[in-house]
Amino acid sequence: MRQISVKNIKIGDKNPLVLIAGPCVIESERHCLDTAKKIKDIALKLEIPFIFKSSFDKANRLSINSYRGPGIKKGLEILHKLKQQLHVPVLSDIHCQRDIAEAARVLDIIQVPAFLCRQTDIVVAVAKTGKVVNIKKGQFLAPWDILPIIKKIESSGNKSILITERGACFGYNNLVSDFRSLGIMRQFGYPVIYDATHSVQLPGGKGGCSGGERQFVPGLTRAAVAFGCDGLFLEVHPDPDSALCDGPNMIRLEDLEKLLKQIKKIEAVL
Repeated sequence: MRQISVKNIKIGDKNPLVLIAGPCVIESERHCLDTAKKIKDIALKLEIPFIFKSSFDKANRLSINSYRGPGIKKGLEILHKLKQQLHVPVLSDIHCQRDIAEAARVLDIIQVPAFLCRQTDIVVAVAKTGKVVNIKKGQFLAPWDILPIIKKIESSGNKSILITERGACFGYNNLVSDFRSLGIMRQFGYPVIYDATHSVQLPGGKGGCSGGERQFVPGLTRAAVAFGCDGLFLEVHPDPDSALCDGPNMIRLEDLEKLLKQIKKIEAVL
């Protein structure tokens, strides 16, 4: 497996599990910085490599009335300040080609959202920045369908690729995790991340927005690590029930340390 470097963090190729974590969307500068600092402190305590994630614009919300974030200008300013103050790499997602160049000036990892993972022009444009590309496998894709997307990225000469599993459609308004996909996609030679929080999302489950079943996040996380993955993607919030976006599937910040301690034990056994 190819080893992917993000600043001083090495992902894949038998390196320690990496944690990609943060709130779904940037709610405010203070909220973002405070949450990132608390996650970093936990990760440092447990010696887990940490990459912060949060979205500056969630353009794929179901409702026109849903909160999308502060937008690219303000959002990138906040992420840049976070990088400067906390010295952690940052990941965020883009939703249109015009934002890619500006995002690349700040982000260490550019994420292609699940709904856009087959959009060739966007995938290739992200790859051409030379940044690490995190491809969210669409919930409508079979795991082997990720290989042509990898080839699109490689066509630009970029081989800094992460693949993230986030569940598969299982009827209407429901997702299910098939852990065989972790093994199948790792065979393609790049690190595979498991997104435990989006895997318990109930897309459109609340009518005008998505629901979620955060109570299943710990069990799925433990199972994914036991099965074999190279990192975890967890959306974390101090108070998910009051979050502006994706609250039902985010885990509480106060529960993060306990879960990561369990993960460390599983990793040690493996």
